[in-house]
Amino acid sequence: MTLAEATPVVHVRAPGKINLFMRVGGLEADGYHDVATAYQAVSLYEDVRAYPAEDITVAFGGSIDTSGLPVDDTNLAIRAARMLAAHAGVDTGVHLAIDKHVPIAGGMGGGSADAAAALVACDALWELGLSKEDLHGFAARLGADVPFALAGGTAIGTGRGDRLSPALATGSFHWVLAIAEFGISTPAVYHELDRQRGGGALPGPRRPEVDAAVLHALRAGDPSRLADALHNDLQAATLELAPGLGGILQLGADNGALAGIVSGSGPTVAFLAADADAALELQVALSASRLTAIRAHGPVHGARVLPA
Repeated sequence: MTLAEATPVVHVRAPGKINLFMRVGGLEADGYHDVATAYQAVSLYEDVRAYPAEDITVAFGGSIDTSGLPVDDTNLAIRAARMLAAHAGVDTGVHLAIDKHVPIAGGMGGGSADAAAALVACDALWELGLSKEDLHGFAARLGADVPFALAGGTAIGTGRGDRLSPALATGSFHWVLAIAEFGISTPAVYHELDRQRGGGALPGPRRPEVDAAVLHALRAGDPSRLADALHNDLQAATLELAPGLGGILQLGADNGALAGIVSGSGPTVAFLAADADAALELQVALSASRLTAIRAHGPVHGARVLPA
């Protein structure tokens, strides 16, 4: 038996997400905003492998540049592992080897997927036997998008986005993701939204609710109906900070996308296609314009253990 075969490893895969709909309430006294969002988990994944170790550490690889990511206690996956260790009184460590494929600071919840996968991986590696409810509680303490990365599928998120209600979606929806070569700060986007609202450039906040049209389209499995229902209150603020995204949205519309939307705070732009063939044609067109374009489908499962 080789050393690799003798060393236990837990492999967990967690998905990125698209915000199909996002309504943002006003700025609260605690500095946050209540939101209502419709999440869909898509087939762009983070792979986390957990190995026994003396301390809690993380290292990155994968298909994107991870050189700027922190590997100290500010890293969300490290925080997840330390939280579980403290809760369970675990006195051993874990090394988290993360292959990243979800864009960094791209509005698709890659860091949240890492944290969700780390929770599941450490629970399995340390044989803690935590319930789904326990894991969800830890996930909510780590960040608004972490519970959804844990759950996957399609869901409505309220509050900070962490209070989840499953949403029925039939069939599969086909997306083409235009990946920006830069990240964007989520707090900066919210600050810009508040600035635009305060100056009258945007209407004031509405009560955060997900439109019924979104739920009807998902239940029907109808991409055309869903295209008409896509909405993101943050999009205007993101376009102000990254105006080049407007041209990308237009390019997608010119090449057959049913609709395009900035995912979350951006800068990833998600285009909804009629079917798999249309998604392929759109990907080719965007790639010909020298954009990084990736096809994905959803909904997919949340964080789960795979064969090592």
